[in-house]
Amino acid sequence: MRHTRKATAGSVVLSLLLAAAPAAARDYSFLGDWPTHTTFADGTDFGAKLLFQYDVNDFSHDNGLLPDAHTNRRRYFGLYLKKKGVYDAVAQYDFQSRKWQDAYVRVQSKVLFGRDIGALRAGYSKTPVGFEGNTSTPSGSFIEQALPTQAVYESRRVGVDWALYRPAWLAQAGYYDGSDLEGTNDGHTLAGRVAWVPRNRPGDVLHFGISASREAREATTSTRGVLRVPSAKFSATPEAGLSPLKLVNSGKLANATDIDRTGLEGLWIHGPWSLQGEYLRASTAFSDGRPDYRIDGWYAFTSWVATGESRAYKGGNVGNVVPSRSWGALEFLLRYSTLDLDHAPIMGGRERDWTLGANWYLGKHLKLQANYVRAFSDRKGLVVNPRIFELRAQIAF
Repeated sequence: MRHTRKATAGSVVLSLLLAAAPAAARDYSFLGDWPTHTTFADGTDFGAKLLFQYDVNDFSHDNGLLPDAHTNRRRYFGLYLKKKGVYDAVAQYDFQSRKWQDAYVRVQSKVLFGRDIGALRAGYSKTPVGFEGNTSTPSGSFIEQALPTQAVYESRRVGVDWALYRPAWLAQAGYYDGSDLEGTNDGHTLAGRVAWVPRNRPGDVLHFGISASREAREATTSTRGVLRVPSAKFSATPEAGLSPLKLVNSGKLANATDIDRTGLEGLWIHGPWSLQGEYLRASTAFSDGRPDYRIDGWYAFTSWVATGESRAYKGGNVGNVVPSRSWGALEFLLRYSTLDLDHAPIMGGRERDWTLGANWYLGKHLKLQANYVRAFSDRKGLVVNPRIFELRAQIAF
C-alpha cells in the first residue's frame, strides 16, 4: 500500500516557491547581493557556501514497491578561503546525509615554481573518472544522476591530485589513499583524465574526454575490532533520490581486490542547444579465484534553453545557465540512460530510463526543476517499470 509522508517545513517551502514564482519572477537580482562573503584589500575572499535542495517524488506503476516521498535532499554548509591565482580552500558538510563533502586545500603551481604547470590539491575531493559525477552538485542538469554514473562513479576520497587546464585541452591525475571521511571504502586509487577541447568559447564548445582509474580495495576494521574482508557493490536507483529501492543491484561482492574504471565523455554546446553523453565501465577482480565481474552503461541527453542562453562551461565541466533576463531562463531536456549489471554468475539486473526535464533558473542562486522518468528494469526475472514525477527547489550560494 502506497503512503505519503506528512508535510514538513521543507514541503511548505517548496509549495510556496512554486506558487509564488510566477508572480515574483520579475527580478531576482537581489539574491546576488546577499552577504555570504567578504573580500579583503589584498584580494583574499572569505565566505560561506550554502546549498539547500528539497525534493518531491511521486511513484506509480511500481507494483506497490516505491512509496511517494518528499523531504530535504541536501543541506550543505561550508566555508571557503581563496585568493585568485594563488590558492583556495574549502570545507563543506551535508547535514542531511551527515557526510562531509569537499574538504581540501589547493595551491597554484605558479606560486611554488614561478610558472604555471597546474594546480596541486590535497584533501578530500572527487575522483576524476565520471564527467557527470564531477559536475558541481548545484549544477546538475537533471534532478538525479544517470544510471551508469550512480553505479560506476567512485565519488570522493582522501588524497592528492594535479590538474592543468588550457583552452584547447586539460589533464588531471590523482592518488587517493585510505578510506573516505565516513571511515569506509578502505584502499587506494590511482586515477587520471584527459580531454581535448577544440572549440572553447561561450556558447560554442566541443569537448571529448577519456578517464581511467584503478582502485585497490583493502580490508577494514570496525570500531569493535572486527576485521571485514574487502568488498564492492554496484547499484542504482531509478533516477529518483528518494527511492527506498535500487532496482538493479549487484549485492555485496566479497573478496574484491582491484576495480578498474574507464570513462568516455563528450559535450557539444552551440548557442541554446547542447548534447552530452558518457560511457562508463567497471571491472572487478577477486582474490578467491572467481572470474572478473564486468558492468557498463551509458547515457546521452539533449538540452534546449528556450530563452536563448547557453549552458556554462569552465574548467572541463558544465555549470548552470546564467539568465539574461530578470525573470530567469527556461531549459528543456531529454535523457536516455542504460545500465547492465548482469555478468554471470552475478545477475544484478538491467535497467533503461527515459527522463524528460525542465529547469527554471531564477537568477544565479535559485533553480526550480521538474523531471518525469519512465524506468524499465529486469533483475532475475522481476520486472519493475515505474513512472516517476519529481520536483526540486534549490537555493545555492
